Amino acid sequence: MTMRTTRKRSWAEPFKIKVVEPIKMTTREHRQRCIEEAGFNTFLLRSEDVYIDLLTDSGTSAMSDNQWAGMMLGDEAYAGSKNFYNLYDAVHKHYGYEYLVPTHQGRGAEHILSQIMIRSGDVVPGNMYFTTTKLHQELAGGRFLDVIVDEAHDPENESPFKGNIDLGKLQRCIDEYGAERIPYVSFEGNVNMAGGQPVSMQNFRDVYALCQKHGIRVMLDATRMVENAYFIKTREPGYEDKTIPEILREICSYSDGATMSAKKDHLVNIGGWLALNDRELFEQAQNMVVVYEGLHTYGGMAGRDMEAVARGIVEAVQYDHIRARIGQVEYLGQRLIDESIPIVRPVGSHAVFLDAKRFLPHLPQDEFPAQTLAAELYVESGVRAMERGIVSAGRNPETGDHNRPALELVRLTLPRRVYTQAHMDVTAETILEVWDRRAQITGLEMVFEPKYLRFFQARFVRK
Repeated sequence: MTMRTTRKRSWAEPFKIKVVEPIKMTTREHRQRCIEEAGFNTFLLRSEDVYIDLLTDSGTSAMSDNQWAGMMLGDEAYAGSKNFYNLYDAVHKHYGYEYLVPTHQGRGAEHILSQIMIRSGDVVPGNMYFTTTKLHQELAGGRFLDVIVDEAHDPENESPFKGNIDLGKLQRCIDEYGAERIPYVSFEGNVNMAGGQPVSMQNFRDVYALCQKHGIRVMLDATRMVENAYFIKTREPGYEDKTIPEILREICSYSDGATMSAKKDHLVNIGGWLALNDRELFEQAQNMVVVYEGLHTYGGMAGRDMEAVARGIVEAVQYDHIRARIGQVEYLGQRLIDESIPIVRPVGSHAVFLDAKRFLPHLPQDEFPAQTLAAELYVESGVRAMERGIVSAGRNPETGDHNRPALELVRLTLPRRVYTQAHMDVTAETILEVWDRRAQITGLEMVFEPKYLRFFQARFVRK
């Protein structure tokens, strides 16, 4: 009798498609005109001129039928909406925090946290900056200090947890500035600017223990913490048999609060929250949300939006969902690795990051290689990506010179439950076409620069 060999079984998306939105491929001439009119900034393109939109995973995911059904149950009472209490229950169950302040999106939570905790002259250590987080800390009078492990700045380093905080760097920061000048440690899961790199559970535990020793709070950026939990399950010994909800709750137990942009993990188009365990801090945040966002039981969201977030939390922690979500990112990343395209490795959670320094080595950083590469991808086939390099890093407030990060990246960010593997194949083919003509690509010159978060609105011309 012939024995059948065991084959590795493929996985498929854990959903089927009910509604589609038509997209169209435009001509190269049209795209060239569009990118020039947009000042070579992909944020300034019209979405109708984009074929495959990988600009961001923020608010671009596809909601489920259950979430849409929940939208019809929106309680739009100004005060005490039942949807707020459903949201609180979901956050409390899966993240474990005692108090909840809803906000319109993540930066609303960052603003409130910074205003209630940071005083002029404070320093805020964290595992690599994120643009809006750092700006809110600065506007409150603080200064961000990067204490991420050195491996995070090396796109070729294969360390599995490149988002970790370096405990030695953190201790030196405490020794230099004093615990009284550190309102909290800003601890991001799946570090965006490092290429979507996760933090290990051991590092969450060790950082919290060190901070408790010195009386310093730990505040998580929990935006992609469900994805971080998946990497702990698949990469960290001892967690392979733990569920995603169990891992998520343990991560949050090593913190004092968290900010959340629900537009990522929670599969919605708008929404966010600030969660805290300290009653006094919560009361300050609850008071401030009324000033800047809305009443403390809606905080900038409609009742229907809060219901969609509450249901999205439940869906986000399902293993089949998160496995397929990160599996699609890994699929695109592996295609590029197989073709020797320079990307950040290992492949992260929400995006594949092209290493523009190695992709366009003939362009100096002052000619904005990542911005240039993002524009070239769009011209090639209508794929919209975004820059994460010198433009995003902004300027040194003391010298006025560009901040020059070690990483000069183009982020290809995958919305959740939106595109098929065929779209990933088209994206990979686009990158290969640009790779083949990379030597002919010329850089850019910045001709308009906003004061804050310049990468959103800056304009460029060809050198």
